[in-house]
Amino acid sequence: MSQRLKTLGTLALTLCATAVLAGPPVGGELEKQATNWHAIIMFCLFVAMTMGITYWAAGRTKSTSDFYTAGGGITGFQNGMAIAGDYMSAATLLGLTAMIYGQGFDGYVYMMAFFAGWPLILFLMAERLRNLGKFTFSDITAYRLDQGKVRTMAAVSSLTVVCFYLIAQMVGAGQLIKLLFGLDYNIAIVAVGLLMMVYVTFGGMVATTWVQIIKAGMLLAGGTLVMVLAMSQFGFSFTTLMERATSIHKLGSKLMTPGSLLADPVTAISMSMGLMFGTAGLPHILMRFFTVNDAKEARKSVLYASGIVAYFFNVIMLMGFASILIVGQNPEFFEGGNIAGKLIGGGNMVAMHLSKAVGGNMLLGFLAAVAFATILAVVSGLALAGASAISHDLYANVIMKGKASEATEIRVSKYATIVLGLIAIVLGILFEKQNVAFMVGLAFGIAAAANFPVLILSMYWRGLTTRGALAGGYSGLISAVFFVVASKSVWVDVLGNPAPLFPYTQPALFAMPIAFLMTFVVSKLDGSAQGKAEIEAFEDQYVRAQTGFGAASAAQH
Repeated sequence: MSQRLKTLGTLALTLCATAVLAGPPVGGELEKQATNWHAIIMFCLFVAMTMGITYWAAGRTKSTSDFYTAGGGITGFQNGMAIAGDYMSAATLLGLTAMIYGQGFDGYVYMMAFFAGWPLILFLMAERLRNLGKFTFSDITAYRLDQGKVRTMAAVSSLTVVCFYLIAQMVGAGQLIKLLFGLDYNIAIVAVGLLMMVYVTFGGMVATTWVQIIKAGMLLAGGTLVMVLAMSQFGFSFTTLMERATSIHKLGSKLMTPGSLLADPVTAISMSMGLMFGTAGLPHILMRFFTVNDAKEARKSVLYASGIVAYFFNVIMLMGFASILIVGQNPEFFEGGNIAGKLIGGGNMVAMHLSKAVGGNMLLGFLAAVAFATILAVVSGLALAGASAISHDLYANVIMKGKASEATEIRVSKYATIVLGLIAIVLGILFEKQNVAFMVGLAFGIAAAANFPVLILSMYWRGLTTRGALAGGYSGLISAVFFVVASKSVWVDVLGNPAPLFPYTQPALFAMPIAFLMTFVVSKLDGSAQGKAEIEAFEDQYVRAQTGFGAASAAQH
């Protein structure tokens, strides 16, 4: 254990020293940015604090239950904070503030679509998730179906969603550290990837949960402070803020009306479906419902998380509109010095600029450290979800057919975390120029098509069979990924082709019906003896889903 502590401490000191020694940025669009010592000091303090949490958690992580679900001993309120921490990611603080700033009402529509998935989880899924699952949502999907085939399908779709979501988080982290510390973007990406590997490898879900809880509290406090200071410049009058914002914004009065986002109803509906149903298909969100003791605490988790997220979304909205006046008219933050100018960092850093404008370097440093904590916690949660899909679903249940020892399963999970960390680093470098909120939207769209249809049908539809689940899961995943890759956002913007193969940027409206239809049709046509037995087994699943009888009990810590 002392060697482990020494390793963690050495890594923390190395990262902090790298930030300090980097000095002012050289060349490029961030040339004027001076070294922000406040941000560096707070960053180092946060790294040291989270390393301490990881060391503490490492001593409490002895079994697979501890590693994957913190032993199930997290309370409803703690889990609600952690879920909110998972959800209030780089896309929320950085991407959504930038969208409100640039597009006004359209950004708020985007935000509400993100939120719409929570009632769905609360009323349809939270209780059954806790009663039916143990470590991953594959436990639920494969409950009465062919374990090997269905777990493989669920693991593949989970890993795909995790990789797309990781892109947004890594890009946000790289842009943030590049802006504040003057580190090269690629070096910043590597630093985030290394820290994430340490948190998950050593601390598992215990460390990830407490990092998420602490950073959620810090994010709420920091965001609220920035919003209050910004609104004080307008007499705390929303009317005054909006009148002045619309008078100087390039959109004018259209700032508060549906714009480009809703001009194309197909894209608007597809995006809304993806964000709403994708929330209920995100592996790292679903995994959090197995960390509480029972279904009652699972419902409480969603209730607390919904309230926290709703509050913070409105804070973000006010920050975005205030930025139009406070940041948008300040040449220090712009190339060109006007609302039509190009914001440093591709638009993702407007929240950081606002914090500096209203609170100086001290507030900027605090919010930067919190934003970094936000990204790191979400990346850690994603890595843990991806690693559990590999170790628990693929290795333990498919390859070893349930005969793997706990020690071996945890070891495989740690190796998987390292591989996912390397993949995250590569993806973060490749997608440097993408808006982080947009990239998260794509991840949600894939989750809505690949994970949600089979998951919800496995819980509610008696007629689901293994053949149907496989047909629906794979068709939803393949079609969603194809539509994303063939769209302008990847085919043109990333791969450099002259025109997209698919005219829309959001896949959910097209891929979700394919997944549901294939699941339904193939299940109905399945007349095999196995299919009939799986349909009959629904009664046992229904009783456990309603009562929790037979569900894994949690060991309180």
